[in-house]
Amino acid sequence: MHRPVKSVFLSALLVATSLPAQAGPAGALSGLSFLIGSWRSDDGKVADTGGTSKGTSVISSEAGGAALLRRDHTDLFDKSGKPMGGFDQLMVIYADGSAIHADYLDGQHVIHYTSAEVTPDKAVTFSSAPGAGPVFRLTYQAESPGTLELTFGMVPPGQTEFHLIATGTVRRDTP
Repeated sequence: MHRPVKSVFLSALLVATSLPAQAGPAGALSGLSFLIGSWRSDDGKVADTGGTSKGTSVISSEAGGAALLRRDHTDLFDKSGKPMGGFDQLMVIYADGSAIHADYLDGQHVIHYTSAEVTPDKAVTFSSAPGAGPVFRLTYQAESPGTLELTFGMVPPGQTEFHLIATGTVRRDTP
């Protein structure tokens, strides 16, 4: 038996409007609440090029606290400060049981972070799985309630030494 489309739509609307507007992170994600907010950076360093970056990031709790969604825009500059373009990024952070995972994409790259080391409300380091390609690591470290230090790098295949790709500081935007 098929329900009329109008009935299905109204049922979905009632369920959606009965949910909280935005719950904080739940379960295994609860220690990551320090990431939530609107952030701005103007001091990023790009190790490979010697250039810099600046940008914005919004991290929100989604799906009733079951996920965090990071949306970024980054502008890149060469060593002399000349614009070199920019790009948008998305990252979904979620728990699978007690393990935290994240999936990152920017239109050219996809990184599947398969584990995270969390110091609740202070730091998180996401790591991709070892394998044929590099192992990527992304770290957020709370320096103060309104400041996060970021480090992104990788361990190339067959090596053990961490290769820094980019660093920066983001500050909470105030309305």
